Amino acid sequence: MEKIKLALLDDDYLIVTLLKSFFEQHPRLQVVFDTTDGYELFTFLEKSPAAIDVLLLDLKMKTIDGLEVLKHVKTHCPDIKVIVVSSHYQDHTIGFMTKEGVAGFLPKGISPFELTEIIQHVHKNGFYLNKDQMDVLREQISPKVAKPCLESEDALTEREIEIVKLLCHQKTAKEIGELLFITQRTVEGHKNNVFSKIGVRNVAGLIIYALQKQIVTLEELALH
Repeated sequence: MEKIKLALLDDDYLIVTLLKSFFEQHPRLQVVFDTTDGYELFTFLEKSPAAIDVLLLDLKMKTIDGLEVLKHVKTHCPDIKVIVVSSHYQDHTIGFMTKEGVAGFLPKGISPFELTEIIQHVHKNGFYLNKDQMDVLREQISPKVAKPCLESEDALTEREIEIVKLLCHQKTAKEIGELLFITQRTVEGHKNNVFSKIGVRNVAGLIIYALQKQIVTLEELALH
């Protein structure tokens, strides 16, 4: 099985070293780049933009702010899934981090074993939200949000709504195609149309939209 290519960025050299050593013992993970300096990551990405699958990113660093690194990566290498692991983790910023395109937002005290499982989950599904985070997101969604207008030109079709539900349930394009008896390419086309219609850039944004529009419920999506 192909390994998940990891990059580590944290200004604490000890953390980088320990995580690298830990991950390299796992048969599915390969640390292809590690640094304590965000600018070194930019240089690496200029030469090898497709070399990284998942980036573990700290927020507060000496040379450059983690949010600036996130913005750069999402702009220049949008296929890289970014998991923010920070000592500045706070519930009230989960919505902001999700909106900014992170694939996961975790506290720094997380177990490396749990982190390994989350990395694999993110690589397969594109994002990670646990039940507590889903509860927080629901609280951060305005209760005054409008219901979908089905007569709008931009209204989702029945097939698109079907695909939205399956994406929210973390199904891959291949799995959706098999369930709906359509090609993976057709699924990707529907997915891109949906993203364009509702103005989101990733599955995490899609989940927030689907919750707001009551296409899915929190109870249906909660991870156990």
